[in-house]
Amino acid sequence: MRLALIRWGGGRHRVVILWAVAALIAATANSAQAGPPPISIPVTGEEGQPAPSGGLFGFLTTINRSNALLGDLWGLRALMSRYGMSLVLQETSEVLANVTGGTHTGPEYDGVTLGVLQLNTQRAFNFYGGLFNVSGLWIHGRNLSTDHLQSLQTASGIEANSSVRLWELWYDQKFLDEDRLDIKIGQQSLDQEFMVSPNALYFVNTMMGWPMLPSADLPGGGPAYPLSALGVRLSARPVNGINVLAGVFSGSPVRHNNGDPQKENPSGTSFPLDNGTLSILELQFFYPSLGSMVMPDESPPLGWTYRIGAWYDSEHFADQHYDRNGLSLADPNSTGQPRLHHGNYAIYAVADRLVWRDATDPNRTIAVFLRAMGTPWADRNLIEFSMNAGLIVHSPFRYRTDDIFGIGMGYAHVSNQTSSLDRNTNTVNGTLSAPVRTGEVFVEMTYQYLVKPWIVVQPDFQYIINPGGGIPDPTVSNANQRIRDEFVLGLRATVSF
Repeated sequence: MRLALIRWGGGRHRVVILWAVAALIAATANSAQAGPPPISIPVTGEEGQPAPSGGLFGFLTTINRSNALLGDLWGLRALMSRYGMSLVLQETSEVLANVTGGTHTGPEYDGVTLGVLQLNTQRAFNFYGGLFNVSGLWIHGRNLSTDHLQSLQTASGIEANSSVRLWELWYDQKFLDEDRLDIKIGQQSLDQEFMVSPNALYFVNTMMGWPMLPSADLPGGGPAYPLSALGVRLSARPVNGINVLAGVFSGSPVRHNNGDPQKENPSGTSFPLDNGTLSILELQFFYPSLGSMVMPDESPPLGWTYRIGAWYDSEHFADQHYDRNGLSLADPNSTGQPRLHHGNYAIYAVADRLVWRDATDPNRTIAVFLRAMGTPWADRNLIEFSMNAGLIVHSPFRYRTDDIFGIGMGYAHVSNQTSSLDRNTNTVNGTLSAPVRTGEVFVEMTYQYLVKPWIVVQPDFQYIINPGGGIPDPTVSNANQRIRDEFVLGLRATVSF
């Protein structure tokens, strides 16, 4: 089911209409429980909710109290729960508008419908610790970043080619006392577990989920939404407070790395295993650790989570500057075929920390996050460093206990090899003052407003500095003109059915 947000007028009325709708919803809404962030939702094998009483009263009760618009789906969720199954249906729809800068201004709509079916083996077969998961995506609408922005750090984490596709298909099994070990095998999207900052997931920009560096440098952008890859993931907790996350996956989510990866695998049912391997290791440190006790007269501690990790991909990677004969790709005598390098890797660190809690209202908190990733191999990578940072306020207003305000930023640094190629190209073409790619920055401010337990409305602001790292504007005749900085307004609605 598609949630149509708004039909747009022309000119400056677009911004006025967008925020008028947001204000109207905010003015009429009631406080309720918080909804899950889009895409990265925690799905479990919980029992279905009780079916509401029939008739109009029952439906209105569902709308006001249930975590899903359709409640128990007229008994279907309760029936499925008896056999250990759970069903999640979620639609995320948004309108994003480029107000100034970029290659074009104006709005576009995009959305994704997510369906997740899980089977808990304990309930289904009395076999403890097993969980089977299958999920699919219906992606619809246009892509503002491609059509209007040309930015490296794309404006929305749900933007993708229109399609109906398989997303994940895996089985997870827990082992040992206290579930200290579990192994997942199958088709997996790494952005659900690796390199994740939970606080960053409240934002709209893509790079607050899957970072910029692997998006630009890994084959096909890596196994992340809307793609995934076959592999095995191990999660171990040797002692409380420390977790080890490791995995080995197909080196590329697509069979051929010479085009749009989503078009190479349009249905998500291509399972390549002959493209090398992607190996990843992440150490996670938690405080307070599982099992920590808090005395009744004590305030809960201000917790934190730190992650450090690294990945290595054994695929071949194209040089960003030189061809196979050692000539610059900008040289007229070049073959145009980049030199190939075997393997690629990066290291990263993620920190999430709670820094404040209201003494009278524990729902009101402030958390900060920082994530940085870099690679020393500039010769084979477009991006050699990326970073995200921000601040999240839970319950920014009293009695709005489930609302969330966030302000954050992202930075992507273009590799020196890429910048050198631009300079050589300018020398060959005689355009010495043409732009040379360096880096791109975005700043985002967002607010999640819980209208009902099953719907979250999220107005969003983004400002993008030096789009594309500083590429020429293709819409003007002046080759020395960079794409101007961009101001993007958005309104997202996330509905659980």
